[in-house]
Amino acid sequence: MDNISSTDHYPLQITGTFVPELSRGLWLIKWLLAVPHYIVLLFLWLAFAVVSVISFFAIIIVGRYPRALFDFNVGVLRWSWRVGFYSYSALGTDQYPPFTLKDDPNYPARLEVEYPASLSRGLVLVKWWLLALPHYLIIGVFTGAAFAGYSQVNDGNVWAYGGGLIGLLVFISGIILLFVGRYPSGLYDLVLGMNRWAFRVAAYVGLMTDVYPPFRLDMGGEESLPLGVGVGVGPSPFTPTPVLS
Repeated sequence: MDNISSTDHYPLQITGTFVPELSRGLWLIKWLLAVPHYIVLLFLWLAFAVVSVISFFAIIIVGRYPRALFDFNVGVLRWSWRVGFYSYSALGTDQYPPFTLKDDPNYPARLEVEYPASLSRGLVLVKWWLLALPHYLIIGVFTGAAFAGYSQVNDGNVWAYGGGLIGLLVFISGIILLFVGRYPSGLYDLVLGMNRWAFRVAAYVGLMTDVYPPFRLDMGGEESLPLGVGVGVGPSPFTPTPVLS
């Protein structure tokens, strides 16, 4: 598998502009405001799964991810990140997310994935389940999936679910925001790092790259290097949004 050093960037990059002063109480109803996005994303992720299966066979046959399908799945990840950044994956902005798969340079949360020139026919068979297992455990702690389980209640199966570290830290940030009126920058950096880790793994198991996700938290709203540097697939039109101090 391909690896990256601590000085290289990952083919997927996300950014989020830090705005410390946000609405004190808007986060309490963002779950309601984001409902239209949640409905759309439900269907988009179903399509993401179908597209990934189609691309699985395309990679085995020709060693490439069909570009149109790749761009669609990048759009799904991009849309998900914008909604998560607005709502309860970060509470990073009060600006309502746009309904588009395309990159919006005016929105404070952005995501891009470098298109690979070729992909391994062998890795596609194992990376999405076997190789990614350690990351699944870590991301499960971040998102709460690791705390999910079955319990017997009233002679029936009930799905028990935990909020995870991201949900806990975002809730703490919301409480601080409610009383102080400012988003704590340290919590913001940590939350962005965990989201960045999760999306890197999503791109890897979505067969969009052969570069194994690093076991590290790259915290903060910026990526360390611009896309197109260090991977050898050419420059990208994406320029990370700067973090406001």
